[in-house]
Amino acid sequence: VWTVLFFLMGISSYLVAVSGCADRKKALTVYGVQLAINFLWPIFFFNLEAYLFSFFWLVLLWAAVLYMIVLFYRCRKSAAYLQLPYLLWLTFAGYLNLMVYILNR
Repeated sequence: VWTVLFFLMGISSYLVAVSGCADRKKALTVYGVQLAINFLWPIFFFNLEAYLFSFFWLVLLWAAVLYMIVLFYRCRKSAAYLQLPYLLWLTFAGYLNLMVYILNR
């Protein structure tokens, strides 16, 4: 799943980068920030086994991705639509993360 999601993210960010829209720099900055948040989640979840913290970190990631989608939409609608599977996957991942926490208390 992640291979497809990162492929869609790459296409989407490229569409924004070449769009020439006024919010392009802000949108791509938020894109970079959410990638950094995304990078840290598996470290918190798998390495540190901080399941509850990881869940809240994932909520932060979800909010960052939603904000990115809004900014991408202002630049190029198709770029925003390409991010929707990512947001859906994060929603599912959040559910799984929360269940891991609940079942391992």
